[in-house]
Amino acid sequence: MLPRSPAFLLPRSLLPSPMPTLDIVSRINYTELDNAINNTQKAIATRFDFRNSVVEIEVNKKDKKISMHAADEGKMKGVQEMFLNAAMKRGFSMKSFEWGEIEQARHGALGNCKREVKLKDGLPTDLAKQIVKLIKDSKLKVQASIQGEEVRLTGKQIDDLRTVMAMLDKAGLPQPLQYVNMKS
Repeated sequence: MLPRSPAFLLPRSLLPSPMPTLDIVSRINYTELDNAINNTQKAIATRFDFRNSVVEIEVNKKDKKISMHAADEGKMKGVQEMFLNAAMKRGFSMKSFEWGEIEQARHGALGNCKREVKLKDGLPTDLAKQIVKLIKDSKLKVQASIQGEEVRLTGKQIDDLRTVMAMLDKAGLPQPLQYVNMKS
C-alpha cells in the first residue's frame, strides 16, 4: 500500500485552490481578416467610381503584411476607407494596422499606386515590458511574467485580474490586447 500524503487526508474544501491566471496577447484572426478583405472587394465591385480600374488586395501571412494596389491616390484612399470599415465590422481595432506611405508603382505593375500595411500580430518585447511595468506600478497583488509573445498574469483573486484588464484597456497602448486562457 502507498503512503498517503497529508493533502489526501484533508477535505477538498480545505485544499489550497490554484491561483487564477490570465494570458495577455495581441493576435490577428486571419480568417476574419480574409472576410474583411472579401467584403472590401465586394464593396469595390459595386462602386461606380471604381468601375474599369484595377484594385488588388493581398495578404502575406508569413511577413504579416497586406499589399494594396490601385489606379491612383484617390482610389487608394477609398480602398483604405472601405477596408477599415469592413475590418471594424469584423472586430478589428484600428491599432491592428500600421499604414505605410502611398508609393508610385513601376510601369507594367498592377495599378499605379501601391501601399504596404503592416499587421501588428504578437506582443513585441518592449510593449510586453511596458505592460509588466504598468502592472507593477499599480501595486495590485498580481504577478506578471513575459512568456514569448504573451504576458502571463497570476493573482490571488480573479477580481485583481479583472482590474488589471480594465487598467490596460484604459492605458492607451499602441496595440490592441486580447485576454485569453482565464482560469480561476
